[in-house]
Amino acid sequence: MEVADILHAQGDTFVAPHPWLSAQQRSVLRAIARCRTAALGGHLDRCDACGHRAISYNSCRNRHCPKCQAQARDRWLHAREQELLDVPYVHVVFTLPHRLLPLAYRNSVRLYTWLFQTSAATLREIAADPRHLGADIGVLSILHTWGQTLVRHPHVHCVVPAGGLSPDHQRWIHPKYAGFFLPVKVLSRVFRGKFVEALRRAYDRNELDLAGGSEHLRDPAAWRTFVDALFETDWVVYSKPAFGGAHAVLRYLGRYTHRVAISNHRLLAFDGDVTFSYKDYARGDQRRTMTLIAMEFLRRFVQHILPRGFVRIRQSGFLANTCRAARLTLARTMLATPPTSAAATDAAVPQETAAPTHATWACPRCGAAMIVGPILSALQLATAAFGFDTS
Repeated sequence: MEVADILHAQGDTFVAPHPWLSAQQRSVLRAIARCRTAALGGHLDRCDACGHRAISYNSCRNRHCPKCQAQARDRWLHAREQELLDVPYVHVVFTLPHRLLPLAYRNSVRLYTWLFQTSAATLREIAADPRHLGADIGVLSILHTWGQTLVRHPHVHCVVPAGGLSPDHQRWIHPKYAGFFLPVKVLSRVFRGKFVEALRRAYDRNELDLAGGSEHLRDPAAWRTFVDALFETDWVVYSKPAFGGAHAVLRYLGRYTHRVAISNHRLLAFDGDVTFSYKDYARGDQRRTMTLIAMEFLRRFVQHILPRGFVRIRQSGFLANTCRAARLTLARTMLATPPTSAAATDAAVPQETAAPTHATWACPRCGAAMIVGPILSALQLATAAFGFDTS
């Protein structure tokens, strides 16, 4: 079972009556449906040992496609390896409250951007306070917009080195207590204040799209009531205990960086309705199943398709692009550790090559290496497919 199977069966039926679908959402659905099919072309592979030949179809490489994330993740992790420090890392999660979800339907880019900015700014502000850490920290942030049942659930995973540079950049400051980084309640309140301030500023400038279910907020009195209610509860900020150093954080990041709203392995059945598994965090992480009609499943899926060009992995603090190389060199000097060697993982990370002449999979007949052949168009594949197997 794959998301592509649902799109092949119900994609046209879903798209036709929904004019609200953006060009980007339509493009992503089309890419997923065509991924690893003749429509995208492919190549004719051969086995030098037994002469077996087979057609392999090209991938769409779309970041929302469940089948196209493994290699992209490995390349990204390989690039990040040189940026890791030999210190423990902390995982902090910032979540937007459900009261804000109606605004997210028409203002998703603004809300997600503020989520990035305010969560990172909160971490840096509290970490810079001498009462907590008194250091300049680095933050790697990863946006997820979904919950386990595909409902909208915007949150950002922040992976942070446990410690930072002193204000004068002369020494590395470690956390004051083992197993404790920054106070979660303080993070929650500062995060809430920063986000609501950005929300108020956008409202005052008439920058929010208050249509659909948010039309009543155009009335200033209703808006004030809405904003005041955001302060009635603590916003959810969760901090996991510090985990290992550089190599451990690579494995840890791999779980979060290139995930999509739902992976194919969670799909259990499709008979007009879609049945999938999910983890029920409210009941001790129990594994449960949910069944949705195909139209509802696709509606939930498309709301997690990000606008073209929207960056969902960002770095700030001393990990920001403008100063990362110099600050990491300085931090390693203070920690007296050399840069992490990439040699150990080079063999495990797929590399792009100009000529498709390397072996990528085993022959199904004799087990020898299949040699990747030249790229062929869909028309060429249709001609070549006569008499050959497809993979």
